[in-house]
Amino acid sequence: MLEITPIPAFCDNYIWLLKNTGGRAAAVVDPGDAGPVLEALGRERLHLGAILITHHHPDHTGGIGGLKAAFPDVRVYGPAGEPVAGVGSAVEEGGEVRPPGIEACFEVLGMPGHTAGHVAYYGGGALFCGDVLFAGGCGRVFEGTMEQMAASLARIGRLPPDTLIYCAHEYTLANLGFARWVEPENRAVRQRWEQARALRNARRPTVPSRLELELETNPFLRTRVPAVIAAAEQWAGRPLEDQVAVFTALRNWKDRDYD
Repeated sequence: MLEITPIPAFCDNYIWLLKNTGGRAAAVVDPGDAGPVLEALGRERLHLGAILITHHHPDHTGGIGGLKAAFPDVRVYGPAGEPVAGVGSAVEEGGEVRPPGIEACFEVLGMPGHTAGHVAYYGGGALFCGDVLFAGGCGRVFEGTMEQMAASLARIGRLPPDTLIYCAHEYTLANLGFARWVEPENRAVRQRWEQARALRNARRPTVPSRLELELETNPFLRTRVPAVIAAAEQWAGRPLEDQVAVFTALRNWKDRDYD
């Protein structure tokens, strides 16, 4: 059985540690810092065989060098369309990743928007989506386009509803605060915000989350919902012609007035 556990890093990052039950081989996703990874591997006496990178931002890649120094045989997978120092196995849409020593296979999904060549890794009911989809929210659009980001999110929304979303940041409370702006009458949003607050007060992570919960509470996956459309149109001050326009209004609203 595949075990997935978070390694906290910086102030709000999660590096995901993967291993099979009882196994000694491990993989990590988006190690922005080598220190906490090396500590976790040493504590559990694990050998790092693979690193999976979703995009090039330093808080997701900064630990590659230190981990390669400690584990010279580690395989580093990363997006073919982005410059990531240390990547030896470039991956792109439709490819597969089988981390050495781990009984798991991940399909590579192209997820541009946050960055131009962002990828996600999907397999075994889990999605490692970096900074595309967050619990209750989504990433900013830095290098891609609003159209690309909207399409990437829509693609995630079509995955099986029991998919577990392993995002890379603990942004849930803030994201749900914005979701409450968008849908103040949505009881599921309010209940989720209360649950997330209780988890954070107990110093526990709010992720992973199930896709079905995101579809009920995450405004960026709810661009077809009349209440979300109405809220986006009220903020934009005009009718919005399609889902991309609704998404764009929501993203601009959050960027300008909430964050």
